[in-house]
Amino acid sequence: MEMYLIAMVIILIISMVVQWSFRNKFSKYAEMQLSSKLSGKEVAEKMLQDYGIYDVQIMSTEGQLSDHYNPADKTVNLSTDVYHGRSVAAAAVAAHECGHAVQHSRAYHWLEFRSNMVPVVSISSNLLQWVLILGILLIGFTGNPFVLSMGVLGLLLITIFSLVTLPVEFDASKRALLWLSTNTDVMYTKEENRQAKDALWWAAMTYVIAALGAVANLIYYTSMLFGKGKN
Repeated sequence: MEMYLIAMVIILIISMVVQWSFRNKFSKYAEMQLSSKLSGKEVAEKMLQDYGIYDVQIMSTEGQLSDHYNPADKTVNLSTDVYHGRSVAAAAVAAHECGHAVQHSRAYHWLEFRSNMVPVVSISSNLLQWVLILGILLIGFTGNPFVLSMGVLGLLLITIFSLVTLPVEFDASKRALLWLSTNTDVMYTKEENRQAKDALWWAAMTYVIAALGAVANLIYYTSMLFGKGKN
């Protein structure tokens, strides 16, 4: 129990640092106008065209840092600041999301695996908190581990999903940065490419921290299930 709490505090502190660094970097690069003056939408359009992808729509979505690719309806959803923005940050994020569209078009196996997990993980996430609470109560009062076992199974699915997300996100950034570095009509200077790489690296770190948190939770509740988390 003590080791778990220490680990979670450490992960929480690191998470706060990573989130702060990511938002700080994004804000900084969002103020740096792209030399080509292309908007995030225009960058996305160009990248999709260069990869011969014509069946993906580019949409503007509400919220900040709400950018995502939806393989279900083949849409690249860019937050308002990224969609209309003409900054290094906007170009980097737009290219990253298009990196997911490229993955989809190339049948990238990790993206397909993660997409197949989404319905199950969504259900697990919605019920998990209550299953774990009920499971802890039942194993404490009756010694019956069944419900807690179901909770641990749900945590296992979420942990697998978090771990599978890592190669998906890193690969999308790799594709985006490769494309940006070879398209001098989008990013004119090496400094712009360096800044884009820096922004996407910090974004990727947020997924790493989330995965570490998921692993820590899984270990804790698994040890509780097997009677090792009672001390």
